[in-house]
Amino acid sequence: MKIPEHLQYTAEHLWVRQHEDGHWLAGITDYAQDLLGDIVYVEAPKPGSSLSAGQPCGLVESVKTGSDLHAPLDGTVLEINESLQGTPEQINDDPYQAWIFSFIPASNSSGLLSAAQYQALLGEA
Repeated sequence: MKIPEHLQYTAEHLWVRQHEDGHWLAGITDYAQDLLGDIVYVEAPKPGSSLSAGQPCGLVESVKTGSDLHAPLDGTVLEINESLQGTPEQINDDPYQAWIFSFIPASNSSGLLSAAQYQALLGEA
């Protein structure tokens, strides 16, 4: 299972990465997509909507089940990855490239986990 060192993580299995221009990208981890199985639908938060850290903000559905997306930080959604609407299986193919939404955080990233902390959470340290 891949857990890239350059990303930060949440306990709800989202990864986040700060982009050069200040916005952040968010998606689900390799662990999450593996648990879900074949992803068939992604409901991303609407651009302009507010995010509250840890609160549901979207949904990922697979052939097995559905799982809420939980906001990684407080903030505002900028855009969604429109290509996932037609081909959500991109998340299964490469979960760390198939971002789901971008956002501007309203709080610092102190609640996020490092790759080592996320591995420990999964019991793989």
